[in-house]
Amino acid sequence: MLLLAPMEGLLDATLRDVLTRTGGIDRCVSEFIRVTSTVLPERAFIRVVPELLNGGRTRAGVPVRAQLLGSAPTLLAENAERLAGLGPHGIDLNFGCPAKTVNQSRGGAVLLDEPELIGRIVAAVRRAVPAQVPVSAKMRLGFNDDARAEECAHAIAAAGADELVIHARTKAHGYRPPAYWERLAEVRASLPAHLRIPVIANGEIWTVADAQRCREVTGCEHLMIGRGMVTDPGLALAIKGQGGVPWKVLPPLFQLFWQQVSARVERRHRAGRLKQWLNYLRRHYPQAQAAFDELRLLHEPAAIEAWLLRAQTDIEMPSTEVIPLLPAEMAPAW
Repeated sequence: MLLLAPMEGLLDATLRDVLTRTGGIDRCVSEFIRVTSTVLPERAFIRVVPELLNGGRTRAGVPVRAQLLGSAPTLLAENAERLAGLGPHGIDLNFGCPAKTVNQSRGGAVLLDEPELIGRIVAAVRRAVPAQVPVSAKMRLGFNDDARAEECAHAIAAAGADELVIHARTKAHGYRPPAYWERLAEVRASLPAHLRIPVIANGEIWTVADAQRCREVTGCEHLMIGRGMVTDPGLALAIKGQGGVPWKVLPPLFQLFWQQVSARVERRHRAGRLKQWLNYLRRHYPQAQAAFDELRLLHEPAAIEAWLLRAQTDIEMPSTEVIPLLPAEMAPAW
């Protein structure tokens, strides 16, 4: 099983929709929904996970698990109960976010120094949602170090989680390579038989070779991929031995991406979102470098839209296959 990772400010509902259309992804996890002091209204969950209006799936039919972040067990449980009523394909708990502002408010990776609290959070959420709703968690190896990684994994499993994703770095490591897959293997192996839940490996999976080595080193059959899929939208298919995604497939996807960005993002930030994705694509596609260079100094939506239409024409698709640009107010709604 291959999961698409959440990435705040990058891998949101728009990019989830586009990337799952390329195939190979079995499930997504949303960006975190922050829980601080109240039970959130339904619209707050739908804003982050608009797939809740589509049966909890992307338009390509890939199920989405909604993620909560916070540190208060009772409050998280109450929010999870409300969220479960909206039909997500499970609820995930974030113990891995390395962002300083999040950690300062006792959210994300900072809780990895408090395994007992992590256990209470998971247990409270598990009790609050129906038995058929899966509860999972995502953690890093630790905050400043990995000394308590086993404790955290044991606490999560013992509290009733159905699944655990481990990002094979500490908060202090950030996103710098390497990922410490050997350490992840040790944490996985430390779970006693009665706590042996599926462990999913995450971190530094950019290629098919990376995926193969990660599986060999960690012993994890299932993988979660983030930046690797943003960089190479065909990576999941390639890992499954089903080919990949050539560049000529991407211009129509850029159109879909732009339409949704135009509907959800302020005008002044729209061009930046497309450039952000192209910046990642440069790592895998030589053509992305030229595209990035063409768009680098463009900011007005009209100029971006003209480039998008040219990009589709340049790939020599039949005119019937060109996806027409829609005004922002007519972009597909959930």
